[in-house]
Amino acid sequence: MTTINKQWRLKTRPVGAPNAETWDYTETEIPTITDGQLLIKIDYISIDPAMRGWLNDVKSYIKPVQIGDVMRAGTVGEVIESKNEKFAVGDYVAGHDGVQSYAVSDGTGLHKVDPNLAPLPYYLGVLGMPGMTGYFGLLKTGQPKAGETVVVSGAAGAVGSLVGQIAKIKGCRVVGIAGGSEKCKFLVDELGFDATIDYKNENVKKALKQTCPNGVDVYFDNVGGDILNDVLTQINLHARIVICGAISQYNNTEAVKGPSNYLSLLVNRARMEGIVVFDNIKEYPIAMKEIAGWIQSGDIKVKDHIVKGIETFPDTLMMLFNGENFGKLVLKVEE
Repeated sequence: MTTINKQWRLKTRPVGAPNAETWDYTETEIPTITDGQLLIKIDYISIDPAMRGWLNDVKSYIKPVQIGDVMRAGTVGEVIESKNEKFAVGDYVAGHDGVQSYAVSDGTGLHKVDPNLAPLPYYLGVLGMPGMTGYFGLLKTGQPKAGETVVVSGAAGAVGSLVGQIAKIKGCRVVGIAGGSEKCKFLVDELGFDATIDYKNENVKKALKQTCPNGVDVYFDNVGGDILNDVLTQINLHARIVICGAISQYNNTEAVKGPSNYLSLLVNRARMEGIVVFDNIKEYPIAMKEIAGWIQSGDIKVKDHIVKGIETFPDTLMMLFNGENFGKLVLKVEE
């Protein structure tokens, strides 16, 4: 076991895309624990679009990461030392312990996971925050009904791929918007989407008319920008637009681009509502149990994109915004 704790800390708040100047990489001795604490050897770190928002010093649903702090991130790892009666050495735990190889915790925000029931990266993806986001965002906010048309952007990502599969389970027609022929082929051939739109090589507005001849009843938005604007032209009466994210806008140096077609909401008596996954935290066990059942039955398939080496964190984070990840992006701490 290495005796070095590798950490990435926030050095400066980025304007636009994060770069090498955004971060400080440090190596320190493994911390010691006191009564009530436990030491976690982190195995996997979740890389999520929300991380970009946590860098901004603005009011949001969660406090921003402070200058000098270890970068916030979802994690899963093994308890290697414990002075906390609720956790034993050998337990595996998931939480938000940051971009580092070891973490000290008092147990707050941690929950035990079983590596025998599912691979550890699943607890950062389909059984973690992205999975909970897709589940509650679609079912509680989107409220899909059998026979309706559901469109999801960022469809090959961690959230979008799950949203599409759950919508199929609920009897909907599903159209996924993704970048590149490989991702679009995967959505149809492997995940069972009914149709796809390749935003990198197709006119999205025109393709929506072709793939959604009966209009759009539910739109699950992960990207914002022009694609959200295009979908609003195709929505049906009483459509539901779920605002989960706007990855196309996160690194803007100018004002966020809002939808100029918003009056379509009025004409169609439609609803646009945001989803913040932490609002549903008490119901996580219900969602995890149902999603795990769907995985076991083969109704949901999982694709993880694992990058090795904590040293790669800055470049790995940027994969999200360059559209380079294929599935849930996870950083494996050790190569």
